[in-house]
Amino acid sequence: MSSPRTAAVLFDLDGTLIDTEPLYYEATRRVLARHGAPDFGWEQHAGFIGVGTRETLEALAARYAIGSPVDALLAEVNGEHLELLRSSAEVFPQMRKLVERLCAAGVPMAVASGSSREAIGAALAHGGLAGFFPVAVSAEEVGAGKPEPDVFFEAARRLGVAPDACAVLEDSGPGVAAAHAAGMRCLAVLSVPVGPGERPGPAFRTAELVFGGGHAEFTARAAYDWLAV
Repeated sequence: MSSPRTAAVLFDLDGTLIDTEPLYYEATRRVLARHGAPDFGWEQHAGFIGVGTRETLEALAARYAIGSPVDALLAEVNGEHLELLRSSAEVFPQMRKLVERLCAAGVPMAVASGSSREAIGAALAHGGLAGFFPVAVSAEEVGAGKPEPDVFFEAARRLGVAPDACAVLEDSGPGVAAAHAAGMRCLAVLSVPVGPGERPGPAFRTAELVFGGGHAEFTARAAYDWLAV
């Protein structure tokens, strides 16, 4: 049985389209170290992948008893992250191939991300993808970030496409949950891959197609065939 035709494709940014998770980790690590929390490691960061930056910092400020306002911490992290984005953001090669193929087929695309608008713009510009995405929605522009579906609903609205005609590409459990809540099909490329023979966790059960091995397993051809555009 063939998959239903996809009218539009919505991409998460961080860890899905562009390899920015290490940059977010480094930006957060630097800021926390300045505020007296030098032991923030990648394992702790991995637990927040897919969660909005503000929500992450609210949790970390409480965990490390940081007295600075969350808005001030957010400004610091965004500043550090933008510096890194402008020099280090790399598009995952197979994702670039998929974007180019979808563009050639005339499929509308959007970015729907928990990042700030400035960060989204910097990442797409540095990665050479800005021209492919006429619509980019930040969690800053909607009522709530993922796992709430707001960014996906807004991206579909701006593209003029019904939500149930959209497909989402995500890398995190909260993102998959947001896509499911929006009534959209979801393809997941795990940003924290599972080992050979292991199954992805329950957070990914509502995704229709899962690349448990992450970007090492993902191919543009398999994704394009699944999208059935």
